[in-house]
Amino acid sequence: MGIRSITRLIKAKSPTSIQTTALYTLKDKTVAIDASIFLYKSLANIRNNGEYLKNSEGQVISHIIGILNKTLQYIDLGIIPIYIFDGKPPVEKQSVLDERNKKATESKLLSEKSLTPEDKQKHEKNSIRVKKYHVNDITKLLDLMGVSYIFSPGEAEVYASELCRIGYVDYVITEDMDCLPSGCPNMIRSCLDKSIKRNDVVSIINLEQILKDFEMNIDEFIDMCILCGCDYCPTIPNIGTFRAFQHIQKHKSIEKFIQSYTSNNIPEGFINKYDKARGLFKINHSLIKEDEIVIHTSKYNEKFRDYLLNTCNYQEKKITKICNKLTQK
Repeated sequence: MGIRSITRLIKAKSPTSIQTTALYTLKDKTVAIDASIFLYKSLANIRNNGEYLKNSEGQVISHIIGILNKTLQYIDLGIIPIYIFDGKPPVEKQSVLDERNKKATESKLLSEKSLTPEDKQKHEKNSIRVKKYHVNDITKLLDLMGVSYIFSPGEAEVYASELCRIGYVDYVITEDMDCLPSGCPNMIRSCLDKSIKRNDVVSIINLEQILKDFEMNIDEFIDMCILCGCDYCPTIPNIGTFRAFQHIQKHKSIEKFIQSYTSNNIPEGFINKYDKARGLFKINHSLIKEDEIVIHTSKYNEKFRDYLLNTCNYQEKKITKICNKLTQK
Protein backbone atom coordinates (compact mmCIF):
# COMPACT_ATOMS: atom_id res chain seq x y z
CA MET A 1 0.00 0.00 0.00
CA GLY A 2 1.23 3.49 -0.80
CA ILE A 3 4.85 4.46 -1.46
CA ARG A 4 7.48 1.84 -0.74
CA SER A 5 9.57 2.62 2.37
CA ILE A 6 8.76 6.34 2.21
CA THR A 7 8.23 6.53 5.98
CA ARG A 8 11.78 5.32 6.61
CA LEU A 9 13.11 7.92 4.16
CA ILE A 10 11.15 10.74 5.82
CA LYS A 11 12.39 9.71 9.25
CA ALA A 12 15.97 9.83 7.97
CA LYS A 13 15.87 12.95 5.80
CA SER A 14 13.08 15.06 7.30
CA PRO A 15 12.52 14.13 10.94
CA THR A 16 11.19 17.61 11.77
CA SER A 17 8.26 17.03 9.38
CA ILE A 18 6.88 14.45 11.84
CA GLN A 19 5.09 15.83 14.87
CA THR A 20 3.99 13.53 17.69
CA THR A 21 0.90 14.88 19.40
CA ALA A 22 -2.19 13.91 21.36
CA LEU A 23 -5.52 13.99 19.58
CA TYR A 24 -6.98 16.53 22.00
CA THR A 25 -4.79 19.21 20.34
CA LEU A 26 -7.01 18.85 17.24
CA LYS A 27 -10.11 20.17 19.00
CA ASP A 28 -12.42 22.03 16.57
CA LYS A 29 -10.49 20.71 13.56
CA THR A 30 -12.16 18.87 10.68
CA VAL A 31 -10.57 15.61 9.59
CA ALA A 32 -11.16 13.53 6.47
CA ILE A 33 -10.89 9.86 7.40
CA ASP A 34 -9.86 7.16 4.94
CA ALA A 35 -12.73 4.81 5.82
CA SER A 36 -11.21 1.64 4.35
CA ILE A 37 -8.21 1.86 6.68
CA PHE A 38 -10.40 1.81 9.79
CA LEU A 39 -12.62 -0.88 8.30
CA TYR A 40 -9.63 -3.17 7.84
CA LYS A 41 -8.26 -2.36 11.27
CA SER A 42 -11.61 -2.99 12.93
CA LEU A 43 -12.20 -6.30 11.18
CA ALA A 44 -8.66 -7.39 12.07
CA ASN A 45 -8.50 -6.21 15.68
CA ILE A 46 -11.99 -6.02 17.18
CA ARG A 47 -12.23 -9.68 18.16
CA ASN A 48 -13.49 -12.04 20.82
CA ASN A 49 -10.96 -14.80 21.54
CA GLY A 50 -9.56 -14.33 18.05
CA GLU A 51 -12.96 -14.57 16.32
CA TYR A 52 -15.02 -11.80 14.74
CA LEU A 53 -17.22 -9.98 17.23
CA LYS A 54 -20.85 -10.98 16.58
CA ASN A 55 -24.20 -9.89 18.00
CA SER A 56 -26.94 -12.17 19.29
CA GLU A 57 -28.22 -12.67 15.74
CA GLY A 58 -24.84 -13.96 14.56
CA GLN A 59 -24.09 -10.80 12.53
CA VAL A 60 -20.42 -9.79 12.38
CA ILE A 61 -20.14 -6.38 14.01
CA SER A 62 -16.36 -6.00 14.48
CA HIS A 63 -16.27 -3.26 11.83
CA ILE A 64 -19.30 -1.49 13.31
CA ILE A 65 -17.91 -1.45 16.85
CA GLY A 66 -14.48 -0.35 15.63
CA ILE A 67 -15.81 2.62 13.65
CA LEU A 68 -18.28 3.49 16.40
CA ASN A 69 -15.55 3.62 19.06
CA LYS A 70 -13.15 5.62 16.87
CA THR A 71 -15.85 8.11 15.91
CA LEU A 72 -16.92 8.58 19.53
CA GLN A 73 -13.29 9.20 20.48
CA TYR A 74 -13.04 12.02 17.95
CA ILE A 75 -16.38 13.56 18.84
CA ASP A 76 -15.56 13.42 22.54
CA LEU A 77 -12.38 15.41 21.83
CA GLY A 78 -14.21 18.01 19.77
CA ILE A 79 -12.84 16.77 16.43
CA ILE A 80 -15.20 16.88 13.43
CA PRO A 81 -14.92 13.65 11.37
CA ILE A 82 -15.86 13.22 7.71
CA TYR A 83 -15.46 9.65 6.42
CA ILE A 84 -14.30 9.20 2.82
CA PHE A 85 -15.21 5.93 1.08
CA ASP A 86 -13.38 4.50 -1.92
CA GLY A 87 -14.88 4.70 -5.37
CA LYS A 88 -13.69 2.87 -8.46
CA PRO A 89 -9.90 2.38 -8.49
CA PRO A 90 -7.94 3.38 -11.61
CA VAL A 91 -7.22 0.62 -14.11
CA GLU A 92 -3.51 1.22 -13.53
CA LYS A 93 -3.92 -0.30 -10.08
CA GLN A 94 -5.61 -3.50 -11.29
CA SER A 95 -2.49 -5.66 -11.20
CA VAL A 96 -1.88 -4.64 -7.58
CA LEU A 97 -5.49 -5.38 -6.67
CA ASP A 98 -5.33 -8.75 -8.43
CA GLU A 99 -2.24 -9.66 -6.43
CA ARG A 100 -3.89 -8.60 -3.16
CA ASN A 101 -6.99 -10.66 -3.96
CA LYS A 102 -4.79 -13.64 -4.79
CA LYS A 103 -2.96 -13.34 -1.47
CA ALA A 104 -6.26 -12.96 0.37
CA THR A 105 -7.59 -16.16 -1.22
CA GLU A 106 -4.40 -18.03 -0.37
CA SER A 107 -4.54 -16.76 3.21
CA LYS A 108 -8.13 -17.90 3.54
CA LEU A 109 -7.17 -21.43 2.47
CA LEU A 110 -4.22 -21.42 4.87
CA SER A 111 -6.53 -20.28 7.66
CA GLU A 112 -8.90 -23.18 7.00
CA LYS A 113 -5.97 -25.63 7.12
CA SER A 114 -4.28 -24.14 10.19
CA LEU A 115 -3.61 -26.48 13.07
CA THR A 116 -3.29 -23.84 15.80
CA PRO A 117 -5.57 -20.93 16.77
CA GLU A 118 -2.64 -18.53 16.37
CA ASP A 119 -1.92 -19.58 12.79
CA LYS A 120 -5.62 -19.58 11.96
CA GLN A 121 -6.04 -16.02 13.21
CA LYS A 122 -2.90 -14.77 11.46
CA HIS A 123 -3.94 -16.13 8.07
CA GLU A 124 -7.57 -15.13 8.56
CA LYS A 125 -6.57 -11.51 9.16
CA ASN A 126 -4.53 -11.56 5.95
CA SER A 127 -7.62 -12.73 4.05
CA ILE A 128 -9.78 -9.73 5.01
CA ARG A 129 -11.28 -7.78 2.11
CA VAL A 130 -13.75 -4.93 2.60
CA LYS A 131 -17.07 -5.73 0.94
CA LYS A 132 -20.03 -3.61 -0.08
CA TYR A 133 -22.08 -4.78 2.90
CA HIS A 134 -19.35 -3.58 5.27
CA VAL A 135 -19.63 -0.11 3.75
CA ASN A 136 -23.44 -0.23 3.94
CA ASP A 137 -23.25 -1.14 7.63
CA ILE A 138 -21.00 1.83 8.33
CA THR A 139 -22.99 4.39 6.35
CA LYS A 140 -26.10 3.31 8.26
CA LEU A 141 -24.19 3.77 11.52
CA LEU A 142 -22.96 7.23 10.48
CA ASP A 143 -26.45 8.30 9.36
CA LEU A 144 -27.86 7.40 12.76
CA MET A 145 -25.02 9.14 14.58
CA GLY A 146 -25.28 12.31 12.51
CA VAL A 147 -21.73 11.98 11.14
CA SER A 148 -20.92 13.11 7.59
CA TYR A 149 -19.37 11.02 4.83
CA ILE A 150 -18.41 11.27 1.16
CA PHE A 151 -18.25 8.68 -1.59
CA SER A 152 -15.10 9.45 -3.54
CA PRO A 153 -15.25 9.02 -7.32
CA GLY A 154 -11.89 7.25 -7.07
CA GLU A 155 -9.43 6.38 -4.32
CA ALA A 156 -10.42 7.82 -0.96
CA GLU A 157 -6.96 8.92 0.18
CA VAL A 158 -6.31 10.82 -3.06
CA TYR A 159 -9.68 12.59 -2.90
CA ALA A 160 -9.24 13.36 0.80
CA SER A 161 -5.81 14.82 0.07
CA GLU A 162 -7.32 17.35 -2.30
CA LEU A 163 -10.00 18.23 0.27
CA CYS A 164 -7.15 19.07 2.63
CA ARG A 165 -5.13 20.88 -0.02
CA ILE A 166 -8.02 23.26 -0.77
CA GLY A 167 -8.77 23.77 2.93
CA TYR A 168 -12.09 21.94 3.07
CA VAL A 169 -10.65 19.82 5.89
CA ASP A 170 -7.69 20.46 8.16
CA TYR A 171 -6.15 16.98 8.16
CA VAL A 172 -6.40 13.58 6.48
CA ILE A 173 -6.35 10.50 8.71
CA THR A 174 -4.97 7.44 6.94
CA GLU A 175 -2.06 5.01 6.89
CA ASP A 176 -1.70 5.32 3.12
CA MET A 177 1.35 7.39 2.22
CA ASP A 178 -0.12 8.06 -1.24
CA CYS A 179 -1.57 11.12 0.49
CA LEU A 180 1.77 12.90 0.33
CA PRO A 181 2.41 12.79 -3.44
CA SER A 182 -1.30 13.55 -3.82
CA GLY A 183 -0.58 16.91 -2.18
CA CYS A 184 -1.99 16.43 1.33
CA PRO A 185 -0.51 19.26 3.48
CA ASN A 186 -1.09 17.52 6.82
CA MET A 187 -1.48 13.78 7.15
CA ILE A 188 -2.29 12.01 10.42
CA ARG A 189 -1.35 8.39 10.95
CA SER A 190 -0.80 6.08 13.89
CA CYS A 191 2.09 7.09 16.11
CA LEU A 192 5.46 6.33 14.50
CA ASP A 193 7.20 6.38 17.87
CA LYS A 194 6.59 2.78 18.91
CA SER A 195 7.74 3.50 22.47
CA ILE A 196 4.47 5.40 22.95
CA LYS A 197 1.60 3.01 23.63
CA ARG A 198 -1.27 5.49 24.12
CA ASN A 199 -4.00 5.23 21.48
CA ASP A 200 -4.71 8.96 21.67
CA VAL A 201 -1.24 9.90 20.39
CA VAL A 202 -0.68 10.22 16.64
CA SER A 203 1.96 11.34 14.16
CA ILE A 204 1.24 14.36 11.95
CA ILE A 205 3.35 14.53 8.79
CA ASN A 206 3.74 17.94 7.16
CA LEU A 207 4.33 17.94 3.41
CA GLU A 208 5.73 21.48 3.21
CA GLN A 209 8.53 20.58 5.63
CA ILE A 210 9.31 17.39 3.70
CA LEU A 211 9.67 19.32 0.45
CA LYS A 212 11.91 21.86 2.15
CA ASP A 213 14.16 19.21 3.68
CA PHE A 214 14.21 17.10 0.51
CA GLU A 215 15.01 20.23 -1.55
CA MET A 216 12.25 19.30 -4.00
CA ASN A 217 9.09 20.82 -5.37
CA ILE A 218 5.89 18.78 -5.45
CA ASP A 219 6.46 17.53 -9.02
CA GLU A 220 9.94 16.32 -8.16
CA PHE A 221 8.60 14.69 -5.01
CA ILE A 222 5.94 12.86 -7.06
CA ASP A 223 8.63 11.59 -9.44
CA MET A 224 10.68 10.40 -6.47
CA CYS A 225 7.68 8.53 -5.05
CA ILE A 226 7.08 6.83 -8.40
CA LEU A 227 10.74 5.75 -8.50
CA CYS A 228 10.46 4.48 -4.92
CA GLY A 229 7.58 2.23 -5.96
CA CYS A 230 3.86 2.93 -6.03
CA ASP A 231 0.64 1.09 -6.87
CA TYR A 232 0.34 2.64 -10.33
CA CYS A 233 3.64 1.71 -11.90
CA PRO A 234 6.25 -1.12 -11.89
CA THR A 235 9.55 -0.52 -10.16
CA ILE A 236 13.04 -0.40 -11.63
CA PRO A 237 15.33 -3.19 -10.39
CA ASN A 238 17.99 -2.04 -7.92
CA ILE A 239 16.37 1.37 -7.43
CA GLY A 240 15.31 1.49 -3.80
CA THR A 241 13.85 4.36 -1.85
CA PHE A 242 17.11 6.07 -0.90
CA ARG A 243 18.50 5.72 -4.43
CA ALA A 244 15.29 7.18 -5.81
CA PHE A 245 15.77 10.13 -3.46
CA GLN A 246 19.35 10.65 -4.65
CA HIS A 247 18.46 10.36 -8.35
CA ILE A 248 15.65 12.90 -8.22
CA GLN A 249 17.65 15.29 -6.07
CA LYS A 250 20.32 15.19 -8.77
CA HIS A 251 18.30 14.93 -11.99
CA LYS A 252 15.01 16.62 -10.90
CA SER A 253 12.79 14.43 -13.12
CA ILE A 254 12.28 10.84 -14.20
CA GLU A 255 13.02 11.76 -17.84
CA LYS A 256 16.44 13.20 -17.00
CA PHE A 257 17.16 10.26 -14.72
CA ILE A 258 16.35 7.82 -17.55
CA GLN A 259 18.63 9.75 -19.94
CA SER A 260 21.52 9.43 -17.49
CA TYR A 261 20.86 5.83 -16.45
CA THR A 262 23.46 3.53 -17.97
CA SER A 263 21.77 0.27 -17.10
CA ASN A 264 19.41 -1.24 -19.65
CA ASN A 265 17.13 -2.89 -17.09
CA ILE A 266 14.36 -0.29 -17.00
CA PRO A 267 11.16 -2.32 -17.52
CA GLU A 268 8.99 -1.38 -20.47
CA GLY A 269 6.04 -1.25 -18.07
CA PHE A 270 7.73 1.54 -16.14
CA ILE A 271 8.43 3.54 -19.30
CA ASN A 272 4.81 3.18 -20.38
CA LYS A 273 3.21 3.98 -17.05
CA TYR A 274 5.23 6.49 -15.04
CA ASP A 275 3.71 9.56 -16.69
CA LYS A 276 0.20 8.21 -16.12
CA ALA A 277 1.11 7.63 -12.48
CA ARG A 278 2.00 11.30 -12.17
CA GLY A 279 -1.44 12.24 -13.40
CA LEU A 280 -3.16 9.88 -10.97
CA PHE A 281 -1.49 11.53 -7.98
CA LYS A 282 -2.73 14.90 -9.23
CA ILE A 283 -6.03 13.70 -10.65
CA ASN A 284 -8.15 15.90 -8.38
CA HIS A 285 -5.94 18.97 -8.31
CA SER A 286 -8.04 22.12 -8.71
CA LEU A 287 -11.04 20.06 -9.88
CA ILE A 288 -12.94 19.84 -6.59
CA LYS A 289 -15.16 22.85 -5.94
CA GLU A 290 -16.41 23.23 -2.39
CA ASP A 291 -19.96 24.03 -3.44
CA GLU A 292 -20.08 20.92 -5.66
CA ILE A 293 -18.90 18.36 -3.09
CA VAL A 294 -21.55 15.68 -2.58
CA ILE A 295 -21.46 15.14 1.16
CA HIS A 296 -23.96 12.99 3.05
CA THR A 297 -24.99 14.83 6.18
CA SER A 298 -27.58 13.97 8.80
CA LYS A 299 -28.66 14.80 12.30
CA TYR A 300 -28.58 12.47 15.27
CA ASN A 301 -31.46 10.00 14.94
CA GLU A 302 -33.34 8.77 18.00
CA LYS A 303 -33.38 5.31 16.38
CA PHE A 304 -29.69 5.12 17.21
CA ARG A 305 -30.58 4.00 20.72
CA ASP A 306 -32.45 0.97 19.35
CA TYR A 307 -29.55 0.29 16.99
CA LEU A 308 -27.10 0.15 19.87
CA LEU A 309 -29.42 -2.18 21.75
CA ASN A 310 -30.42 -4.55 18.94
CA THR A 311 -27.44 -4.51 16.58
CA CYS A 312 -24.56 -3.83 18.97
CA ASN A 313 -26.14 -5.58 21.99
CA TYR A 314 -25.03 -2.79 24.32
CA GLN A 315 -26.41 -2.51 27.82
CA GLU A 316 -28.74 0.38 28.68
CA LYS A 317 -26.18 2.18 30.85
CA LYS A 318 -23.61 2.23 28.04
CA ILE A 319 -26.25 3.23 25.49
CA THR A 320 -27.26 6.23 27.58
CA LYS A 321 -23.62 7.32 27.93
CA ILE A 322 -23.02 7.09 24.17
CA CYS A 323 -26.23 8.88 23.22
CA ASN A 324 -25.49 11.68 25.69
CA LYS A 325 -22.13 12.25 23.97
CA LEU A 326 -23.80 12.66 20.59
CA THR A 327 -26.72 14.81 21.69
CA GLN A 328 -24.44 17.17 23.61
CA LYS A 329 -21.82 17.63 20.85
